[in-house]
Amino acid sequence: MKVLVTGGTGFVGRHVAWRLAAEGCEVIFCGRNQAAANEVLRLAAAPMRFVPLEHGVDDAAARLLQAAEGADALVHCAALSAPWGRAEAFRQANLDSTREVIEACRAQGVTRLVHLSTPSLYFDFRDRLGIREEEPLPAPVNLYAQTKGEAEVLLQQADLGQTLVLRPRAIFGPWDATLMPRMLRVMRRGAIPLMRGGKAELDLTYIDNLVDAIWLGLTRPLPRRHNLYNLSNGEPIRLDHLLARVAEAFVLPLRTRRLPWPLVSAVARVLEARARLSSGAEPLLTRYSAGVLAFSQTLDTRAIRDELGWQPGVSLDEGIQRHARWWLEQNP
Repeated sequence: MKVLVTGGTGFVGRHVAWRLAAEGCEVIFCGRNQAAANEVLRLAAAPMRFVPLEHGVDDAAARLLQAAEGADALVHCAALSAPWGRAEAFRQANLDSTREVIEACRAQGVTRLVHLSTPSLYFDFRDRLGIREEEPLPAPVNLYAQTKGEAEVLLQQADLGQTLVLRPRAIFGPWDATLMPRMLRVMRRGAIPLMRGGKAELDLTYIDNLVDAIWLGLTRPLPRRHNLYNLSNGEPIRLDHLLARVAEAFVLPLRTRRLPWPLVSAVARVLEARARLSSGAEPLLTRYSAGVLAFSQTLDTRAIRDELGWQPGVSLDEGIQRHARWWLEQNP
């Protein structure tokens, strides 16, 4: 099977490319970071080919179209995942890139597409437990959620051969550059704020479990033309308990400070307003970044378990331990 992976130099994309190569697939991966691509190639179990997309949008689309020639499947991992940024940057990374992927699949006859979306589409600053895929979506809380939601609509309208859309919650593991690193930086420098008592129930997804789901999406018969699934480890954990486990595994001090959510929300609004009026750079605190730690959000994953036979092979505790061992090796 020949597979094209977009965003292959990123956290998720590199793990997908490595797994596909290990399974004997012919792998082509795209990205904009040559140094990261060199690392991906060096650590791969088998030879892969890298297609750089470092130039303009038109050039990137043409390169993607060429890279998709002869591909049986495409895994679309490329995205801008951030709580803050320019509208144009989110549109290009999340919406325009999806249009380019759809056109490449059509033009080159790619018969299966796996697209990574986000459960940020569900978030609306309130506790939500056991969210199912068919529940109505609230108004998007930021540009990331907005553009990822619009990308899902594009895929539904495109009606390609067979499409799998995954909404994985809080992905972590080796080479994670977002979730765990931010948490670890705060642990090293000061106290982590606990809003609403630190009792928010959170879902996380270890990277290998996500890659397993993607592999099933590429190799198993899909029940529909357009398939949408939640994904997580299925082990909800309170924020304060999660922080304690992470601190122990990563051998870091844990200091917490209880703060009322209304105060944190008000401060975040002020910082966001100042950022918009000045440089536009991401403020030290956004309301969304604080909110995802203040409010519970867990996913119902029965659909992917029942329909694709997926099960998380790595538990939350084991995932934290694996990530910690890798991190400690990188940061002796």
